[in-house]
Amino acid sequence: MADPTYTPPKVWSVDTESGGRFANINRPTAGAREEKDLPVGDNPFQLYSLATPNGVKVTIMLEELLELGHKGAEYDAYTVNIGQGEQFTSGFVALNPNSKIPTMEDRSGDKPFRVFESAAILIHLAEKFGTFLPTDTVARAETLSWVAWQVGTGPFIGGGFGHFYAYAPEKYEYPINRYAMETKRIFDVADKRLAESRFLAGDEYTIADMANFPWLAPFTTGDIYNDAKTFLSIDEYENVGRWVKEIAARPAVKRGRIVNKVWGEENQQLAERHSAADFEGKDI
Repeated sequence: MADPTYTPPKVWSVDTESGGRFANINRPTAGAREEKDLPVGDNPFQLYSLATPNGVKVTIMLEELLELGHKGAEYDAYTVNIGQGEQFTSGFVALNPNSKIPTMEDRSGDKPFRVFESAAILIHLAEKFGTFLPTDTVARAETLSWVAWQVGTGPFIGGGFGHFYAYAPEKYEYPINRYAMETKRIFDVADKRLAESRFLAGDEYTIADMANFPWLAPFTTGDIYNDAKTFLSIDEYENVGRWVKEIAARPAVKRGRIVNKVWGEENQQLAERHSAADFEGKDI
């Protein structure tokens, strides 16, 4: 049977529940819904996040910095439960008016300031510590291009394919086919690039890889959007698979992937992170 059609009204309004996994928090307005301050620790960086692909980008970066010996990159990480609307508290909105995880406060200097949106946080940290972002003009441009590529492709993978294939209350052929096609095209772009270079921006591991890895990796292991790995024939993208395995083996990546994770096996969860000691006893 063909998908039912929808005739949009002349002026849209919130007449019905949107449906789907996040229907209880979706609204067409911004701003705080609850007065509540955020917790603050003693480290230079305060991170408020969840171990979704966008959140994992930043915890990987922070752990990589610490792995290199940058003690100034110590951070406190607090879990923000987006399913319960914790991103709409006044404290969170003050740090990110867009109410999306992750958001961060840099308290390393005299005056604390916010940095929000995952790509902006990666670039800020890379520039602050002088690593994972080349200074050579050509290499820098290539790295930032692949970071921006991820920012542009993420919505097609998550809000597009992931939503309609795994989260929407009903499955419809048109949106699933539309976003499945685009997700496979995105994987093909990455696969072709990784056929000619070790990492996305070239021979060096950079924030381009940190930005893209958390989105592409779970598809290769079947850990995202139900059986999406099979549905999209992800094993076809052998170069992406090679790249994922290399990055996943990095100690900092293993740590970063479990920070602010509150699902799955207990020894692979870390709701809050305040020091390296918090990883003791974890399966990483």
